[in-house]
Amino acid sequence: SLVPDQPIDLVTEQGIWDICTERQSSHDRLCGQADELGYFKQVPVQVAQGMMPSSLVLTLVGLLVAALGVRCWQKEPRTLAGVAGLVLLLSGLLSLVPASWYTHELWALPAPAGSTLVVGYSLVLSYLGSCFEILGGLGL
Repeated sequence: SLVPDQPIDLVTEQGIWDICTERQSSHDRLCGQADELGYFKQVPVQVAQGMMPSSLVLTLVGLLVAALGVRCWQKEPRTLAGVAGLVLLLSGLLSLVPASWYTHELWALPAPAGSTLVVGYSLVLSYLGSCFEILGGLGL
């Protein structure tokens, strides 16, 4: 936000897949902005583009295996439940690593000179989701 030579209510959001601008006064949002600063060529962004979808696929596999492993709610869960816990733990780590790395490198990533950088909700939700997934994996 506070990009020089731009309206004061203009906010640019840089995600791992798209760059959007939004006017906060009117909520006019325009996505598909050109990557003039080479943001998508940065290593933390490229790593996040690979690891986040991998984490989602691994989560689906873990949930499917967990459903099969605890299906009958027996006194002793099946071995599949333990495997599902391990898969969900790994999936949580796969999403926690890029979120942490991105946050660590946030102020080194390209942004318009003189602008103000802030952490967005998606990064906070990524942390929360990753931690809950790790805890769920440990629980299984």
